[in-house]
Amino acid sequence: MAAGYLEILRARHAARLLVGTLVGRLPNATAAIAIVLFIRAEGGSYSLAGALAAVYGVANAVGQPLLGRLVDLHGQPRVQLPAAVLSALAMAVFAFAGTEPPALSYAAVAAAGLFTPPLEGGLRALWPSVLRKEGQVHTAYAMDAVAQEVMFTVGPLLVTLCTALWSAQAALLVLNVIGVLGALSVVVSPPSRAWRSAPREAHWLGALRSPGLIALLGAFLFVGVALGSITVAAVSYADDHGGDAVYGWLMAALGLGALVGGAVYGARQWAGAPERRLRVLVGLLAVCYLPLMLMPAAVAMTALTALSGVFLAPAIACAFVIVDRHAPRGTVTEAFSWLVTTFTVGASVGTGLAGPVVEWGGALWGFAVPGAAGGVSLLVLLATGRVLAAPARTAVVASSSENDPNRAVEPRFSSGDRA
Repeated sequence: MAAGYLEILRARHAARLLVGTLVGRLPNATAAIAIVLFIRAEGGSYSLAGALAAVYGVANAVGQPLLGRLVDLHGQPRVQLPAAVLSALAMAVFAFAGTEPPALSYAAVAAAGLFTPPLEGGLRALWPSVLRKEGQVHTAYAMDAVAQEVMFTVGPLLVTLCTALWSAQAALLVLNVIGVLGALSVVVSPPSRAWRSAPREAHWLGALRSPGLIALLGAFLFVGVALGSITVAAVSYADDHGGDAVYGWLMAALGLGALVGGAVYGARQWAGAPERRLRVLVGLLAVCYLPLMLMPAAVAMTALTALSGVFLAPAIACAFVIVDRHAPRGTVTEAFSWLVTTFTVGASVGTGLAGPVVEWGGALWGFAVPGAAGGVSLLVLLATGRVLAAPARTAVVASSSENDPNRAVEPRFSSGDRA
């Protein structure tokens, strides 16, 4: 298993791009908890903290595909670094202004989310030019999914550490400076500077004109719902089984399960179309959510939570391959960014949905939500099987300017608008 990942990391620029992207995404991964801690330190209410975190999340969901499209049109350095600087400056305004006036706080947080650079989609567009072999690119996607779990585990710890050592304000500032340095490390690298999107047909929908991509996004909206609902149901369970410490163990177990599953999945090459494989993975993901409704004692519940996360990273890694296969020519960064946005929106919907469900029926029905959402995701994949069928020309990763295997001639449009 380790040999496959080491082979990728030994490739020139691979480790730098992976680490730089993860570091560059730290402000985004830690924004919600950093905002909440800062508002509480300023004496604000939880309602204000939650509202500001929600504004950041919505703005981020809007900005990712828009900036991804700009990257496809103008290249990575001209978009990623300015966006990272603008996002950091907006968060600095928020950190120094505090909660007064509220309008400024909301505007600054919205700008920070809107200008968050699409480093995640950008990295996946770069992998083919760095690794060149299709099998290695697929393994890199799995490694990317695993690395995300590490980042979303380490990131909150860094926020709490900075807050304990200095202040919540310092945590906001330090993490955003680190994020800019990470983005800078990526965009000055030779692969990022050399990367150019393939020529594209003009269409206002951009990547969303692909029916296969739309089907995938529809399915992953509900995967996001499942993940978001678990976090709320777990709070209700922890209240009756040991409090915050139990909640922390449950969330850590969820991440650990995803990390192990992604590591094992990426350690081998998989035969067959990824579209069919994704249906199996999502089905297993939905099934593994169901035992959470048993709600045993804390130790057993931690084990079940780890089990529920095992197929998450493999499903995400498989989705990366499918995005790669179905993204219209010249829209690969935007397409990956749409997946990020859809997953984020789904998680937010899941969080909002699980709250009333838990209040009505307790943790038991709260844990029913992820299983149901996983089932709906599988139904979407089954219903759109023909649309998601492999493109007419199968994906081939080559040493080209963009990993965009969907080479079929696209219809021309009379509109002169550029995608």
